[in-house]
Amino acid sequence: MNKTESWVGRSFEVDIEKVAHGGIFVARHEGRVVFVSHVLPGERVKVRVFEDAGKGFCRAEPTEIIRFSPDRVTHFWKEAGVGGAGGAEFGHIKLSRQRELKADVLEEALDRFAGLKQRVTVEAAPGDDENNGLAYRTRVQLHVDDQGFVGPYRERSHEVVRVKTLPLAVEDIQEMEFHHKNYQSVEKIEVMASSTGQLQWLIDKKLQGDERLIERAGGRTFRITGGGFWQVHKKAPDVLTSAVNQFIEKAGCLKLSADNLDLYGGVGLFTGTIAAKFGTELRMTTVESFKQATADATLNLKDLPNVKAVCEPVERFLAPHKDETGEALVVLDPPRSGAGAKVVGQLIKLAPKHIVYVACDPVALARDLKTLLEHYDLDGIRAFDLFPHTHHVETIASLIRK
Repeated sequence: MNKTESWVGRSFEVDIEKVAHGGIFVARHEGRVVFVSHVLPGERVKVRVFEDAGKGFCRAEPTEIIRFSPDRVTHFWKEAGVGGAGGAEFGHIKLSRQRELKADVLEEALDRFAGLKQRVTVEAAPGDDENNGLAYRTRVQLHVDDQGFVGPYRERSHEVVRVKTLPLAVEDIQEMEFHHKNYQSVEKIEVMASSTGQLQWLIDKKLQGDERLIERAGGRTFRITGGGFWQVHKKAPDVLTSAVNQFIEKAGCLKLSADNLDLYGGVGLFTGTIAAKFGTELRMTTVESFKQATADATLNLKDLPNVKAVCEPVERFLAPHKDETGEALVVLDPPRSGAGAKVVGQLIKLAPKHIVYVACDPVALARDLKTLLEHYDLDGIRAFDLFPHTHHVETIASLIRK
């Protein structure tokens, strides 16, 4: 077939080879890569192409599973799956196999982008295996169609799917039954539940319910105001702060009086829990560009005399910053795009003794690690399945200056 001719609408059979970044799976046909969703390695599948940009690859969806993987299960959410509601693209896979696939993606990213050959086990959050990875989301975003019906978007579209259940949401959100209500002249509804029983929701960014959420993690209490950021998985704050503290303890080089930094610090989660673990005399600056989160951090950390919260973009804060001691700890938890070349370059110039990098995207992490590993040794890496039934994975890397 002429390679310049579009394959859109064409159907054929393929063997699924492996998982790729983004939760899609790789097959090959007539010399081209075919990206397919909702399948598994080892399966033989009949697919139909829905996108072809004319390059060396195209995208397709399965229309028939000819040879099934033993790791395939019935999708837990009837309205999801092929062409259904988004946000549960791994729901057809056994939980244990989901984690293996996420480890494959992380390991490939580390090897390809950082030149690091590293075996990784993706760890489950407490309680997820017993609950089949359901009812964990404390943050849910829903949309409203032109008839007022509420639901998630259909995958790869802005079409609202009318659903009967929201099985990934925590029970408090499920019981609010927004997906059973009708809203006229509304576009988006964001619902948030705290671990201490508060609920708030934003209807087209207008706050309703509790003005603030109160969360507890690592032995401390945190206030989050009006739709501010907090971890999605109900167990994530304790899982991540515990892992960060374990890396700090293992490294054995924390100096409480050093010019320690918590970058992209949000409402002060890591600063607060590090102080709770290692001592309230901790000196640390938490840096966050969102004004309200910084105000919350100031309140959340007010009992720590040597801690301050700064509202400023990280790259602007780091530009003039110096560590006179050379013994600082830097914890950073950047957005999905990663810290990026500029911030990484600033960190190398700053030369802290210990860096703990919390990442939610394997490729972004690996790209940043490539440069950092020229100046730092990898002291450990852990990964956590804090988004069951999706392709997302959370990773923490600990780096010690050479």
